[in-house]
Amino acid sequence: MKKPKTGKPGLTAEPFIPEKPTLPKMARAVQDCKGCSLYKNATQGVFGEGPRTADLVLVGEQPGNEEDLEGHPFVGPSGRLLDEMLEAAGLDRSRIYVTNAVKHFKFERSGKRRLHQKPAPAEINACHPWLDRELALLSPKIVVCLGATAARSVFGRVVTITSLRGSFHETAHCALTYVTLHPSALLRAPNPAARDKAIASVIDDFILIRKKLTGKK
Repeated sequence: MKKPKTGKPGLTAEPFIPEKPTLPKMARAVQDCKGCSLYKNATQGVFGEGPRTADLVLVGEQPGNEEDLEGHPFVGPSGRLLDEMLEAAGLDRSRIYVTNAVKHFKFERSGKRRLHQKPAPAEINACHPWLDRELALLSPKIVVCLGATAARSVFGRVVTITSLRGSFHETAHCALTYVTLHPSALLRAPNPAARDKAIASVIDDFILIRKKLTGKK
């Protein structure tokens, strides 16, 4: 399987990855990462969390405001919606490993608020070594990319959700890789009806993933 590109020389997290990495060692080391400029304004690095033996890994885009402040992935509004959808699909989050393609929060200030900004391709590439090592250590049965940024990092190229969603794909990290919408995209739906429809579609994705994971129909 072809290995994804990991970024330009001089703009990479590679030098900050510990020797003989483990998940706990990387969770500590990410706090010192200066692989790109995002660390300058973020409160802290936010590493993945979940069981080392997890069969299912969910990859999001980056920490949000609450994640940046608390130091844990998917604890803000998107995380709460994710929990609801996983429960509706019969999946137990405590048995799932959750992480992000980018480990620092990228934002712009609007008064006292910090508004999310999409990571640039160079920032996604620079941060890729963290995700690459995470997935190598976890060796999950299924990886789920939540949104286009996560998919770009996992697939190692620009992809569209619509072109990949609905079936499993082989990547360098996992033979069964699935792409669906990020919870934050659902929260930005133009109206309640559109939001409910989108949420239902992602729940259907998670049901498909659960059936693939368990081998049950």
